[in-house]
Amino acid sequence: MISAMNSPRRSVLIVDESEDSREVLRTALQQRGLEIFEASEARSGLELARLHHPQLIVIDLEVDSASDPQVCDSYGQQSTDDQSQLLLLGSLRRGRCYPLTEQVVSKPYHYAPLIRKIEELLENSIVAEPTS
Repeated sequence: MISAMNSPRRSVLIVDESEDSREVLRTALQQRGLEIFEASEARSGLELARLHHPQLIVIDLEVDSASDPQVCDSYGQQSTDDQSQLLLLGSLRRGRCYPLTEQVVSKPYHYAPLIRKIEELLENSIVAEPTS
């Protein structure tokens, strides 16, 4: 489980056309103390990423223009600028314009393993602070 003690509030951006999927993920992740941002379209998700700088961006590759090379590049650049991670949902073949180093969860997926993967990625992104 992710601890919010002595660390900035953890945040996740969910980019998925399915309102039901966003709701399930939002509910489960908010119960874990995470701040959630949502978009149903890739371009509006990119605007939210630029505004809120989430630690993790979860993108369903079936969303409108998620596989457009310009959108891929923009998410990649935003991720680099913010030192955030990308988690792609679907077939990497569909998202081949994303870097091969990104995490991919194939569809169909089950929510419990997906939520565990999100928690794992956020835990691994926590930078150890020096002790005094």
